[in-house]
Amino acid sequence: MTKTAVQDVASACVFCQIIAGERDAWAVHETAESLVFLDRRPLFPGHCLVVPRAHVETLDDLPDPLVGPFFSEVRLISRAVQHALEAAGSFVAANNRVSQSVPHLHVHVVPRNPKDGLRGFFWPRNPYESQEQAQEIRDRLQRSVQELLQG
Repeated sequence: MTKTAVQDVASACVFCQIIAGERDAWAVHETAESLVFLDRRPLFPGHCLVVPRAHVETLDDLPDPLVGPFFSEVRLISRAVQHALEAAGSFVAANNRVSQSVPHLHVHVVPRNPKDGLRGFFWPRNPYESQEQAQEIRDRLQRSVQELLQG
């Protein structure tokens, strides 16, 4: 794909638009390589998406030098979600093309608890009750990330 074609794909990408500040998102954390924000249609409050800033469509396309930093961020967010929301664990997943709703690599980090109702891969979405609830959850996650980074 030519450089112009890649730029055209990225400019049409919802996640690239969020990264560029052209679309709103409840940002939780960011690094030079990635952005973390709340999923607009979460499985549970605190469901985050971790995306690379560079437009790559799948995990297969993620350049080797970014794999370590990207998945270190995924691990940090998994810990933050569990800590901030007092969850017993987390679910971490990425679709590669099939069932990938946005063609930009994104890893879901979802807080989990025993008997939380998730069964298999047929999960109901539970939207935030309000923007205030989403912002409060985002704030808790941001505090948790900072606490974890500070040790």
